[in-house]
Amino acid sequence: MSASQTSDAPTLLVKIFGKDRPGLTAGLFDTLAAYSVDVVDIEQVVTRGRMVLCALVTVPPSGLEGDLRATVHSWAESVKMQAEIISGIGDNRPRGLGRSLVTVLGHPLTAESTAAIAARIAATGGNIDRIFRLAKYPVTAVEFAVSGVETEPLRTALVTDAAALGVDIAVVAAGLHRRAQRLVVMDVDSTLIQDEVIELFAAHAGCEAEVAEVTAAAMRGELDFEQSLHARVALLKGLDASVVDKVRAEIRLTPGARTLIRTLKRLGFQVGVVSGGFTQVTDDLKERLGLDFAQANTLEIVDGRLTGKVVGDIVDRAGKARLLRRFAAEAGVPLAQTVAIGDGANDLDMLNAAGLGVAFNAKPVVRQAAHTAVNFPFLDTVLYLLGVTREEVEAADTQDDPH
Repeated sequence: MSASQTSDAPTLLVKIFGKDRPGLTAGLFDTLAAYSVDVVDIEQVVTRGRMVLCALVTVPPSGLEGDLRATVHSWAESVKMQAEIISGIGDNRPRGLGRSLVTVLGHPLTAESTAAIAARIAATGGNIDRIFRLAKYPVTAVEFAVSGVETEPLRTALVTDAAALGVDIAVVAAGLHRRAQRLVVMDVDSTLIQDEVIELFAAHAGCEAEVAEVTAAAMRGELDFEQSLHARVALLKGLDASVVDKVRAEIRLTPGARTLIRTLKRLGFQVGVVSGGFTQVTDDLKERLGLDFAQANTLEIVDGRLTGKVVGDIVDRAGKARLLRRFAAEAGVPLAQTVAIGDGANDLDMLNAAGLGVAFNAKPVVRQAAHTAVNFPFLDTVLYLLGVTREEVEAADTQDDPH
């Protein structure tokens, strides 16, 4: 029977539910096969060892429906399952225009916040078609497939309330692009790593307080990034170049950073970093982590000592966005397929230019301006925003483990 014939033909929704174990799906369809029915749709869910299996099938030849119903119920009872059979017409109703994927991260994910999210989706005119758990730790991550409302108004409605609900929410358009190759570009200081590199250098120069004061002035808006960069680097004048190796050794990667990069590379994604810090550090990170791109400012070193100057083009707020576009062009990835991750106002242009901008443990002004925010201290939670499950990450790690 063709799809057009099925659209207005009688159908039966056969549902079985109970304790899951091998062979139940095969058993149900073996039972149905005796009545020459066609399968229109199937859905199966297992939660904590309990299975719900739904099969939408065509009605059997005249006079056999009653026998089919009795046989299915008898089979279900024999395998200690329950069965329900509902008559209807045709297939599922068509999904509404506008399809999005809503990823919710909670630690914990409460019933209250889930109710609020579902209510807000309904209020926008959206319908929840499916819910799927992506991860249970270090956070609970679930994905809602929503139809009937365009992505942007849905994002606006949900992301605004995320902080108040104690969850992080990302909303992206559904479609084939979800599986396409992507480029992920990260900030470095307080994103890929836990440290601020200029402060590590300042500690060796004994000028931490002075650097902190310049940083504070920049935060107050008294200096722009370039002015503050030059002012802070000037305080490092005369420092022995051997300090570079010491700073590299002191850097602490953010928890989950290696998992994030390793998994992205396995997926065939390209990964880069842009930083208002220094190439003396980012070049080392690129080599250690197998990154595809890295760009930052460069400390000038003459006769084995820092001169207190930087050389080359300055990587500032606008520069980060330009580099994102350049990396995307070099990677052959459309800008819409890029993901940018950062924590500071200096990252905002890059976050807004990317297809998905993620504010990572960011200040409120950055969280509000980005497409989505992650407020958990694990960088690999970004994987869930891309639809990657925890089980997939762990399975890939196991396959690569020689033991």
